[in-house]
Amino acid sequence: MTEHESSGGNRVPRSVEEFVTQLRIFTERARSLAAGAVPGGLSLPRLPSPPGAMSAAQLRAIDQAVRGQRQLIAGMVAQLQAFDEQLAVFERVLDPLVEWSATWARLEGAVADLVRPPAAGTAADEETPPPAR
Repeated sequence: MTEHESSGGNRVPRSVEEFVTQLRIFTERARSLAAGAVPGGLSLPRLPSPPGAMSAAQLRAIDQAVRGQRQLIAGMVAQLQAFDEQLAVFERVLDPLVEWSATWARLEGAVADLVRPPAAGTAADEETPPPAR
């Protein structure tokens, strides 16, 4: 392998590393020049962490947020499944009550027709005396 090939593989990382180093040197020089202009009681802010570290921290935060949301959804799904099972049981309990209520309504209707006097003003009223109590 030639010297050019061996250095070519590291050219991009080295150039980024050199750029970051040069940027830090520049900011340190600017900071030292500005230090004379800043009053003694004030301090200059710290330099931010490298961009790669910020990206990693941001991705870690996003990952944790997504995991938290998925866990929240899993909890909601479990609650909805439990609620659906409760409704199914309630529905099975209601079915016989609905049938019983319909049967009772038919029985009341049949009994009411036997007990109810005919409507007023009909020919049957004039001929038939009212029932004795």
